Amino acid sequence: MTVYVSAPLHGAQAAAGRAMCTGARRELARSGRRTAGLRVRAVCLDDSGGARRWSLAAVGANARRATEDSTTIGYIGELAPAATRFSRPIVESAGIAQLSTLSGRAAMARLLRAISEASGSTSPREAVREDLSRR
Repeated sequence: MTVYVSAPLHGAQAAAGRAMCTGARRELARSGRRTAGLRVRAVCLDDSGGARRWSLAAVGANARRATEDSTTIGYIGELAPAATRFSRPIVESAGIAQLSTLSGRAAMARLLRAISEASGSTSPREAVREDLSRR
């Protein structure tokens, strides 16, 4: 299973973006990179495209990359609410849960809990999305 983290890794918000990725990865490491017998990995993507702030093209590319990966179970991002308004429809159209406005650590913890509760489901991606939408 893969959790994508989309945050600015360059520019004015780079420190906050790196903290979001680091927090998600630390929470995943704390869990032993497994939950409910499933191996989970985090992939951090730069939504700034190397620019000073988030880029519409980079946000769209990150969201599309997550939707094209059959192992994607969740998407954490974006830091900017305007960027989230763009990525959310792309990610959710593929049935992927998106968490934003949380720290990377808190978002990963919620996703890991939802993955654990979805174990045994015929469609883990859908079960995780449904679980997170109820909370």
